[in-house]
Amino acid sequence: MRITVLIDNIANGECAGEWGLSYYIEYNGCRILLDAGASGKILENAKVCGIDLAEVDLAVLSHAHYDHADGLSAFLDINDSALVYLRAGSKENCYGEDERGLRYIGIAPGFLHKYRNRLAYVSGDYHLREGVYLIPHKTEHLDRIGEKEGLLVKNGPDLVPDDFAHEQSLVFDTEKGLVVFNSCSHGGVDNIIREINDVFPEKRIYMYLGGMHLFRNTEEEVRALAGRLSGCGVDRIITGHCTGQRAFEILHEELGDGVEQMYAGMVTEL
Repeated sequence: MRITVLIDNIANGECAGEWGLSYYIEYNGCRILLDAGASGKILENAKVCGIDLAEVDLAVLSHAHYDHADGLSAFLDINDSALVYLRAGSKENCYGEDERGLRYIGIAPGFLHKYRNRLAYVSGDYHLREGVYLIPHKTEHLDRIGEKEGLLVKNGPDLVPDDFAHEQSLVFDTEKGLVVFNSCSHGGVDNIIREINDVFPEKRIYMYLGGMHLFRNTEEEVRALAGRLSGCGVDRIITGHCTGQRAFEILHEELGDGVEQMYAGMVTEL
């Protein structure tokens, strides 16, 4: 298994950074794109990394936010066969509210209609390929996290706290154990690890990759999360994007070299 980070907030060398995330994953002969960042920069970074996105076999959208979805149009325009697998709950309806006010943070309006023939909506635990799975949230009351984080979805005329029904984990079964991707971990990384353990009780999680949406959390909240992660049994955590620099530093202080910093162009092989 070979994992290349195509997009992350942190640039590296010739690979450009942006607020977003994208991975190119090679697994048992299958080429998978997970997310595509916020723009066409994915095409530039793929060239730098020697990756031909036209040869990708399938794509996955982790959740319905622009910084993961809006590079997909550039990808689909140069790849004429790959389907994009996304949750059935994915719509163009996500908003964020903070000190800057209310703003739209969802998939670019019109994308889901324009590319409707390239989209595959999935429900429940989904067996994507041999050893590859898409797992939705099963934790109750995740809308409480949405309310705390100012993450909303439009439901008819109303804006309500997001319960992250549009978010999913991409899971690979490897010789070292499960490799779990959840690009922003909005539902809580500790909740997600528990969810995956519940689905695969006979297996262990070797590695977790993704942002953790901690960039606005307090130091106390991050240290408390580190305490919960310390006993979760995951050997490696590779994180970046919405985790935030200070939160990463705290996690590294608490958990040591088991936590690694993600960056554009990073390659990990198992």
